[in-house]
Amino acid sequence: MDMGIAKTSLACCNTDKCNVQDTPDPSIVPNGKMCYSCDEKSCSNILSCSGSEDRCFKASGIFGGQSLVVKGCVSKSICDADTSVRDVQGASCCDGNLCNGAASVSQSFMFLCCSLLSFILLH
Repeated sequence: MDMGIAKTSLACCNTDKCNVQDTPDPSIVPNGKMCYSCDEKSCSNILSCSGSEDRCFKASGIFGGQSLVVKGCVSKSICDADTSVRDVQGASCCDGNLCNGAASVSQSFMFLCCSLLSFILLH
């Protein structure tokens, strides 16, 4: 998962104590996919996806009473995972270049990124 300002790699396993191993480093090799990402000023930044990031995503939510938006690159396996979160509405993935729209935001973007990343890592 790459949100422009943060990139993470996740791995799932299904045997006892299999999560003791370190997660692989995220790939930095571009794959040709392009998605929009957000910073504190707008969501019109263009991000080059890499490795297995073959989808664009966007999500919105209300955190601390503020409406927030996050966008970036993600793999199909993350899109297919059950990510039902109470405070996140409108989470969606798409597979075309720049398909996750370029609407601007002006709220506290970092809070949403940290919240979504924490959910994914701790879910």
